[in-house]
Amino acid sequence: MNTTQAFQWSDRFLLGNTAIDDTHREFVDCVDALLTASDEEMPAALERFIAHAEDHFNQENAWLAAEDFPGGGGCHIDEHGKVMSSAHDVRKKVAEGNLDIAREFARALMDWFPGHADYMDSALATWLVKQTHNGRPLVFRRKEKSPQ
Repeated sequence: MNTTQAFQWSDRFLLGNTAIDDTHREFVDCVDALLTASDEEMPAALERFIAHAEDHFNQENAWLAAEDFPGGGGCHIDEHGKVMSSAHDVRKKVAEGNLDIAREFARALMDWFPGHADYMDSALATWLVKQTHNGRPLVFRRKEKSPQ
C-alpha cells in the first residue's frame, strides 16, 4: 500500500458550516483512500466511498430541496447524481477486475471537488448559516505552507 497521502484536507475547503465541513473532511479521506489503496484494499475502499457519498449527497440534496432554497438546487443535485452514477459504473468495472478505473475515478474526484465546494457547496453553506444564525459563514483558514 502507498502510505503517502495523495489527497489531503486543506483549510481552503472550509465553508463555515460544521456539518458540511465535517462531511467534506470525510469525503477527502475517502478519495485519498481510493488513491492510496492497494489492489487488495481497493474494492473495500470503493464501497466506503460509495456509502459515504450516498449519505453525503442525500443530506445535501435534502437541504437543497427546501422550498426556500434559492434557485431550487437542481443543478447541484444533478452533479451529485452524476458522481453517484459514475461510482456505480466504477463498482461494476472493479468487480470485473479493472482496479485502475477506481484510481482514475479518484483522480477525477480530486480534480472535481475543489470547484464543486467553492461554487456549489459554498452557496448551500451560506444559505444554511443564514437560516440558522441569520448571518454569513465565518471561516478561519490557516495559512498553508507553499511546497518547496
